[in-house]
Amino acid sequence: MLHWLPPHPPGFPPLEHALPEPNGLLAAGGALTPEWLLTAYRQGIFPWFAPGDPILWWSPDPRMVLLPGEIRVTRSLRKALRRGDYEIRCDTVFADVIEACAAPREPGGGTWITEAMHAAYCQMHELGWAHSVETWVDGELAGGLYGMAIGKVFFGESMFARKTDASKLALAHLARDLERRDFRVIDCQMNTAHLASMGGREIARSAFSRLLAMHAGPDATAAKWGATQMQDIDWGNAER
Repeated sequence: MLHWLPPHPPGFPPLEHALPEPNGLLAAGGALTPEWLLTAYRQGIFPWFAPGDPILWWSPDPRMVLLPGEIRVTRSLRKALRRGDYEIRCDTVFADVIEACAAPREPGGGTWITEAMHAAYCQMHELGWAHSVETWVDGELAGGLYGMAIGKVFFGESMFARKTDASKLALAHLARDLERRDFRVIDCQMNTAHLASMGGREIARSAFSRLLAMHAGPDATAAKWGATQMQDIDWGNAER
């Protein structure tokens, strides 16, 4: 039975109450305010719903994660990384990255990134919690991703590519940078072939919850990310 949440205060039922089918559906209702979002992410819960639906909150089991030090760089991607005919920027056009991620993947397709979601994450960006990693080619935004950084955990939300490997370039740079800054895990939410090909793997929800308790607790503070943070990475031995 689905748990319905009041508009305030933020609070969720135990994760064990999440439905097995659809996998991880935990609750409906609540709000997309910073208080709700921070409470959710710290517990391993994220919002995902279609336009016109109530806010739906999820915590799937198992959980797809990527350890920053385990990023898998294929030979073809290594060549693209070493060519260096692109630029990686951070947080320069956050709203544009979300808009690009929201674009339908195919003609006539829909999107789960509603106007309310767009506004909520832009607010989280202004507060220093949400960030974008952008791949620029010839002065144009070619791909990228966005997500939330809490403590030593990066919660990936969505990515897009307008040019071949543009989103993979952004993810590879993000992983290397997070590894350098001692981040422990990148949350990928649900299993996809794309993320699995880059080293993502599934772990039990209980194991993910323990990671969050250790590395994304209430003492974590927001931090602004600089636009040149993801430069100067040596990709000479990138293949893993």
